[in-house]
Amino acid sequence: MISPALANLYMNRMWKGWRQTRRGEQFRAQIVNYADDFVILSRGKAKEALEWTHGVLERLELTLNVKKTSVRNACGERFDFLGYTFGPHYSMRTGREYIGYSPSNKSVGRIKENVGKLLVPSNVKPWTEVRERLNQKLRGWRAYFGCGSTAKAYRAVDEYVYDTVRHFLRRRHKVSSQGTSQFPEERVFGSLGVVRLQGPMGARL
Repeated sequence: MISPALANLYMNRMWKGWRQTRRGEQFRAQIVNYADDFVILSRGKAKEALEWTHGVLERLELTLNVKKTSVRNACGERFDFLGYTFGPHYSMRTGREYIGYSPSNKSVGRIKENVGKLLVPSNVKPWTEVRERLNQKLRGWRAYFGCGSTAKAYRAVDEYVYDTVRHFLRRRHKVSSQGTSQFPEERVFGSLGVVRLQGPMGARL
């Protein structure tokens, strides 16, 4: 297994070869990459671009991740890249389909998991400390996932955060009920100071 630094060096060689041999023009394509993760956006030449990539990486003694590699028609199929899902989306306001991007289901699942790990019964730190750590996680996630169609993902995270905070406080204060009257949404996202993603920054459809 090669080091990340060496892998990046080899990837840079591939990008250089792509430019020097004018593969972008040949495949009517552009490469979008971050470190060794990349997507080739091609108009009708995706299979040829993939074959070229396979050949170059083999000569560099590198291999593509089979699970993450595929050819997709972005006009009718979705694909994930760097935490976002790209492809067909539907507007909740108009019901019309459009080509766009939004936080992926996996990314939404990760922030929920991180929130759940923080708000466990064994966390007996003062609420102010718990809230600050929770808000750091939420603000950081929103800062990265602040582009594209965010409304659905933001709403899902807000609902999970509310339910998890409510149960956390219900257990802490030994409330026998579900805590909906003691800890309603307006209190959790109000006087208790929890960040709501669908807040001042808004959420785009």
